[in-house]
Parts: sequence; structure tokens; C-alpha cells
Amino acid sequence: MGALTFAAPWLLLALAALPALWWLLRVTPPTPRRQSFPPARFLRDLPAVEETPARTPWWLLLLRIAAAALIVLGLARPIWNAAAGDAPDEPLLLVVDNGWASGTDWPDRVAVAGAALDSAARAGRRAALLATAPSATGEAPRPTGWMPAEEARARLAALRPHPWAPDRAAALAALRGWRNGSFASLYVTDGLAHGGDDGAALMAALADAGPLQVARGTPGAARVLTPPRAEADRLVLGLRRAPGGPAGEAAVLAMTPDGRALGRAVLPLAAGATEAEGALELPVEVRNSVTQLVLEGNAPGAAGTVLLDERFRRRPVGLLAAQEEAADTPLTGSLYYIDRALSPTAEIRRGTLEQLLSRRLAVLVLADRPLAEGAETEAVRRFVEGGGLLLRFAGPRLAERGDSLLPVPLRAGERALGSALSWERPQTLAPFPEGSPFAGLVPPAEVTVTTQVLAEPVPRLAERSWARLSDGTPLVTFQNRGQGRIVLFHVTANADWSDLPLSGLYIDMLRRVVALSSGVAGGEGEAPLAPVETLDGFGRLGAPPPAAGPIPAARLDATTPGPRHPPGWYGTPGEGGERRALNLSSHLPSLLPAAPAPSGAREVRIGGVPAERDLGPWLLAAALLLLVADLLLSLQSRGLGLRARAAVLALGLLLPGTGLAQAQPGEGAPALATRLAYVVTGDAATDEVSRQGLAGLSDYVNRRTAAGLAEPVALRPGRDDLSFYPLLLWVVLPNAPAPDAPAIAALNAFMRNGGIILFDTRNEGSGEGVSLGADAALRRITRDLQVPPLAPLPEDHVLKRAFYLLPDLPGRYAGGPVWIARDTDRANDSVSPVIIGGHDWAAAWAVDARGNNPYAVMPGGTRQRVLAYRFGVNLVIYALTGNYKGDQVHVPAILERLGN
Repeated sequence: MGALTFAAPWLLLALAALPALWWLLRVTPPTPRRQSFPPARFLRDLPAVEETPARTPWWLLLLRIAAAALIVLGLARPIWNAAAGDAPDEPLLLVVDNGWASGTDWPDRVAVAGAALDSAARAGRRAALLATAPSATGEAPRPTGWMPAEEARARLAALRPHPWAPDRAAALAALRGWRNGSFASLYVTDGLAHGGDDGAALMAALADAGPLQVARGTPGAARVLTPPRAEADRLVLGLRRAPGGPAGEAAVLAMTPDGRALGRAVLPLAAGATEAEGALELPVEVRNSVTQLVLEGNAPGAAGTVLLDERFRRRPVGLLAAQEEAADTPLTGSLYYIDRALSPTAEIRRGTLEQLLSRRLAVLVLADRPLAEGAETEAVRRFVEGGGLLLRFAGPRLAERGDSLLPVPLRAGERALGSALSWERPQTLAPFPEGSPFAGLVPPAEVTVTTQVLAEPVPRLAERSWARLSDGTPLVTFQNRGQGRIVLFHVTANADWSDLPLSGLYIDMLRRVVALSSGVAGGEGEAPLAPVETLDGFGRLGAPPPAAGPIPAARLDATTPGPRHPPGWYGTPGEGGERRALNLSSHLPSLLPAAPAPSGAREVRIGGVPAERDLGPWLLAAALLLLVADLLLSLQSRGLGLRARAAVLALGLLLPGTGLAQAQPGEGAPALATRLAYVVTGDAATDEVSRQGLAGLSDYVNRRTAAGLAEPVALRPGRDDLSFYPLLLWVVLPNAPAPDAPAIAALNAFMRNGGIILFDTRNEGSGEGVSLGADAALRRITRDLQVPPLAPLPEDHVLKRAFYLLPDLPGRYAGGPVWIARDTDRANDSVSPVIIGGHDWAAAWAVDARGNNPYAVMPGGTRQRVLAYRFGVNLVIYALTGNYKGDQVHVPAILERLGN
């Protein structure tokens, strides 16, 4: 019946008895007549007349028939949105693609598969499960044995996506060796062709065995974030997806190791486009702190996470001058200004040319130092062609004798401007052309050049010029050589020939040139790099699986991620250990759609599968309400008084399991149960996250402690009474308005009387992070509240040991301080009325209608979510019991006194 299914349809035969029930219920005893006292008059007025029963009113009869029908329908177990079974007499094989492309919408995939297993369980069918990706131990895919559908449901709940591609060929081989008889099957595919295997053979084998249903996601849902390209002042991001996707946009977050977001870039996606590109503009100092690029969303997946190692961050720069003994002389040394411009953002190395090239360098700087022909020139040439950047500065020596490693040929001698022997005046800098790494910088008018070396006029000289003087002569030229680049400043590195080193423009120009270089990472050769942290199928970093093994450093870039070598960090464990990144997206081919389902198979779309709802209890509750109404009407017809009818009504409402008790599970008298509460923000999505978060936390607290928390409630300060609730969660949105006067009065009274407000700015403690403007909104909200002076949470605070001993208090994000009242208030048991953080705790606690955690936590994965729940337990115990744990510091003194 459409979306309605009956689990016990044979009970519907009882509906045929409704006509007989109509016949039985159509009569009712006559209404008693009132007679006044005294008895004599009563006896005189009693006529001895035989009376016949009166007929039941049609509306009362209809009420009773409706109650009987609701009872029959409720006992028949109607289920709304139940999955339809294709072959009720055949077992069900559930085939699931659990590779890297399944992690982003895994809950929806599990919902489709779970609905099929629920349908099989109602029909009494057996089920088996086949996951197509190799296991974390490296075992090839193989199906389970036939089992009851309820047991297969537990196996499905334990299944997780893996950060590597599925192996459908191995799954097909296992299926052919396992198949015995006919069966129905549901194939939950990721919709992609992996390595040329589009799944057509696997689907054909399933169709040969019996009815086949194929569930696939929305076209273009799988997205791959490619490693970025480093440019002068930005990272150029790339995104790939399968064909057929709709128009939209993708947001990328730049994350630090402690989970803070330092930047956000938006990549526009045109309808049907398979690639998108965008720029993440960050200062070099900030970019050096970024270790991850993550697609914004609940679960970015392993392909939506890019780890950035040393090749994208701080770069080693080797400095070499013609005369090393005077190179660092203040204000006049050839390396003095370069060292001070680059040392804050780069690793400066000094030594001879042989010493510098013996280690991996990103940039080699030569300040007026010609290269000797032979071994010296050949060594630098290999460095450049292998990917290094050679940055050179002119001077008297280079003007007299050039060499072959210059971007353009030079004229002999220098050009003097403004000297006694020249009619020309000192030249200023021209605006930087488009396409130059210096584009966007504004040359100061006071910067002039008095001497330079001139480039020989050669073809395409203008294209090789990044900067020019106002008369058009080149000031900075470049040339690509092999995989590297040569850059020449046609002036000295100190202030002898120009005022450029004395300006801030010099620092910006040098840093942009260095940013063009390719970074380096250690661990060269065949030295093994052990797995330190690896990504799971949801894109979360965690401990490596047991089967993960080391990779030789020289072969890291050529290693395809798999069970033996999952994507993640490889290197030396510990704080000072050097790490290199193995990214899944670097080894993925073009995303191509999988083959369509074979003829005769039925296709369904993954996503938006509604949860099943058992309507039986609701129908029985409604029938009970109708019966209570029938009882009251019957009593009224028999002349029962108003008080008696009210007593019967109260008794009916207090019966357990009534419809009124079930109709509003989250509401009720606030004094009858302990509940957590959250402030309504006006944003439906944010309020739903707050509700799911407090509901998940309440369930966790009920299972782990003796506290009994009911469903959370939404409150509007100033309109709702806050005094019944110990803890109030307030998610601060950037556009949140300041509370009005009644709300301020209610909140101040709430805090004064022992209540706690947990403010969550969701900006991970980074100041702004991904919730731009949340800090300003927090100041706006709390401007008129009686908030005590705050301080970062101390290490020995009771919040870290009220129930669990916790080193940190993470939420969906880790890192950043948590603020509490600085001074203790004994009148309130030293409990802080305000707790402020930016960790998005509600999203970490959230549980949806299917019991899943819909929001990924970063970067700690499952372990971080456990710590978030434990912090929630500590927070609830702190709100309910106060500072009782703090009294334990006096135990040694008390024991000492007792001993004396």
C-alpha cells in the first residue's frame, strides 16, 4: 500500500468482523430517570411500565467501530517506509562497495542496505554479506555464510569503508566459488569504474543467480581533492569528480595538526564539469602551519583529504657569497639583507657549495658569485634540472664574468645611472606585469636603482622579465631549466646598487620567489619509512592498521595506497620525527562512471532513504484514546457526575503508553525529569545539531553513569523558564543578535542561581577559523551579561576529573583553549557559570535517527569522539554535583588529622 507495509497482514482479517460489531453495539440501556426524595413520593410516581432499550447514537457507534478498527490495524504491525522485498522465498546476498569512494555518504549506503535486511528479517529470509574492498589485514573479499537477517544486520553495522579501491575482480572470483543455488541480491555500488573494472561482470553474475537490485549514489558525488600547486603567495587547489554532477561549489579547509582551520577556499563547480580549481591565499608564515587540506563536509573521505609534508611548507635555502668572511657585515654585507628577509619563513643553511648541495635544498642563493666551469657548474646544473631554484644577484664580479647558468645573456660591465659619467638619472620601478609572481605588490616611489647589469636583447626577453625599471629595462629575469628555475636580480643583494634591500618590497619579493620552489623531504634512498598515522575511509587520521608496513623513501611517491600501505604519514614517530605524506588522490585515475545495471535489474538511488516507522503503537494509543472518550460519553449518558467523569479521564491519561505520553516525547513537566537544554538560534540546521548533540550526550551519560537524563529541550531565554535546567548549550552564530532585556535578566538569574552556560563558537580556538565573526558575536551576546573574569582552563580543574581523567577537552575539532571563571565563588560551590570554547561539541556528540554519528571529528577520529563524549560526561557531572571532586584535595590533611 504505497509506503505502508504490514508485518502481520493476516490480522487484517479481523476487519471483516466490524459489521457484526456494529450489530452488537447498536443498542444501549435506557437513560435512568431522576426522581426526587422522599420515598413516598418516589414510590407513587413509579409506574410499572415495561420499557424497551434505546438505540445507540450513530456517532457513538462510529466511535466504537473506529476504535476496534484501530486495534486491528495496530496489531497488524503497519510499518511506514518499509523496504519492499523482491523475492520473499529466496535468501538475500548483500554486496557493498566499501572502498574510498563510499566514505562520503556511508550512512546513506548503510541505510539502503539495512532497509533490505529489515525486509528480509520480516519475511524470515536468510542473508549473507560480501564487501568488495580488501580487508585491513589484506585478505581478499569473500562472502559470509548464510545467516539470519538480524545477524547480518549486526555484521553490516560493523562494516566500515577503507581508504583504497574495491577489488571487484576478487569479489567476482569469490562469488563464483561460493555460489550455491539461486538467491536475490542487492548491490550497493559506489558508481565508479576502478582501474578499468566497471563492475559489469560482477553485476551480470549476480543477475544470473536471481533478482538483482542495484543502488548507486548521485552522479558526481565522489570527489577527489588533488595535491595543490604552490605559487608565490597561494596554493592552487584542484578538484576532480565523476561526470554528470550538478552545478555547485566545494569548500576546502586548511587545517593545522591540532585540528584548527586557518583558511577556507571555495571551488566553483559547473554543471557536468569534472574538474574545478581555486586558490587558497595564506601568508607564508600561516601556510607553514598547515598540514591538511580537507573537503568541508561531514565525512570528506580519504580522497578528500590531502596531507602536506615539508614539500609544501618551510623550505631550506642555501646562501653563498663571493666573500664569505664579509657576507654578514651589518648593512653592507652581501647576505645581510637576504638572511633577515628569509630567516622567519625558511630554513637558512650556510657552507661551501659542495656542503650545501650535499643535502637537499629548495633554493640556492648566489650573491655576486660566478660559477667556475667544470664540476662546480655541472653540480649546480644538476640541482636546477632536478627541481631546485637558483636565485642569483648581480654585482661587479658577475658583470665582469658571467657563466652559463643565467636566465638571459648579460652585457659586459654594469650600467651606471645618475653617476658623474652618466646623463641618466636613477630609475624607479615600473608596476609589475600580470603573470609575474610579484603581481599585486606596489613598488614604492622612493625605491631607485643606480646601477645594474643589462641583459642582451634576445627573443622573448619581455616574457622572461618579472620586474622592470621605469625605462623598460629588465630588473628581475627568469628561465625554466628542466624541472627547476633560474632567477636573476640585475642588482646587488645589498644596498650598493639600489635602495630595494632597504624597503619592505624586497622582503615580499624574496619570499614570493622562494615560495615558487619545490619543498624537500628527508628520508632519501632506501631507508624505510614506517607508518606513523594513517587515514581511514572517512578521511580521519588514526593509528595504523596491523597490516601496515614501512615504505622505502625512494619509492614513496610511486607507491599506490592499499591495505599494506594505507594513505597517511610515514616517517619517524615522535615530536621531532620527520614525516612524509602518502596521499590517495595522487594515485587515482580519472573518475569514470561504472557500467549500468543489466537488463531486468532494478536501480534505486542512494540518499534520502527515510527511516522505517512502526505505526502499531501509535494506532493502539489512538484506539485507547477513543475508548476513553467512549467511556466518558457512556458515563455521561448514565447520569454520572462531572467529578466522576474527570476522575476517569485523569485515570485514562495516567495509563502507561497512552497516546498523549507518546505524542510529545521531548516535552513534559520540566520538574519531573532532569534535562539538558539548548538556546534556539533561529537557524534550523544549527538547532537540529544542538538537539542531536544533547540527545546523544544524554544517552551516553545514561549508559555510563547513574544520572538519568530525559530528552533535551529547546529554550528561548526571556520567554521560557530556565530554572529547571542545570546546563544550557548556546551555539554562537556569526549573525547572532544581542539578547533583549528580558533574556538578559533571565540569563543573569540562571547563572546567579547555579546554572551553567556552555558557549560554543565552533571556531576551534583559532580566533576566526571556519566560523567567521563568531568571536565578535560572542562579545555582542555577553556584553550585558554578568560574566565573571575568565581564564584558560587549568590542568588541575575539576572539569578534567569530575568522572573521567582527561588530558584535553576536544569536540568535533581539537585544540584551542577552554575558558572558565578565573575566580572561585564559594557561594556557588566554586562552579563556573560560564564555559567558553570553539570545539563544536554538539556535532561530536550528535546521533541521528538511525543511531549514527553524522559528523566527522578531526583530526583524531574515533578516539577523539570518545574523548568528546567523556568531556560531556564530566560536564554533566560538574553541572549536577558541583565541585565535589575539588574537595578531595583535602583528603590527605583529613587523614593526617585522623591519624593524630
